[in-house]
Amino acid sequence: MDHRVYGITENALKTMPAFDFRTHGRTARDSARIAGIALVNWWRAVSIEALCVAVLWWLGLALLGIPLAPLWALIGGLMTFVPNFGGVITVIFPVMMVLFSGRDEYRLGLVLGLYAAIVIIDQLLLQPWLLKRVTRVPIWASIFVPILLGIVIPFWGVLLAPPLLAIVYAFRKPKPKAVPAPPPDPQLPA
Repeated sequence: MDHRVYGITENALKTMPAFDFRTHGRTARDSARIAGIALVNWWRAVSIEALCVAVLWWLGLALLGIPLAPLWALIGGLMTFVPNFGGVITVIFPVMMVLFSGRDEYRLGLVLGLYAAIVIIDQLLLQPWLLKRVTRVPIWASIFVPILLGIVIPFWGVLLAPPLLAIVYAFRKPKPKAVPAPPPDPQLPA
């Protein structure tokens, strides 16, 4: 890169306080590294979530006696990476298997109930807990921010909320742990 262009760009960024990385004590390279690590940690959390969802689907479908349960569970785990539509795409295949295997409305209701249970377990328990453990995102933020961003930016808000939360909370400094005060020295007068 031409030295003159680099100097112009650097000086332009210095005039904007939000982009003056020296005021935050980190360089652009450090910030990119922190954001990259946050995204990798988010990907780890989503991968663990996908594995757990696949196991839940496999257990539920196997207990219901749905043909090809491991295949549908694998599709369910992979569809965890697709927000909003992934769960709906997942449930289509087991429902079709029940409908094509015969007119069994009772099993159809059980498959739909299994879908509802997995969505509740995943979205309200598993995903917030994993985001908290792996990316330090508070549980309240992982529940309410996708809803809020889904209202503000309908499709993209829900899609981008979890990785954005991981990045935002990666830049937050951890709260210092409270150190207990040492006991008073017995030799000093009170």
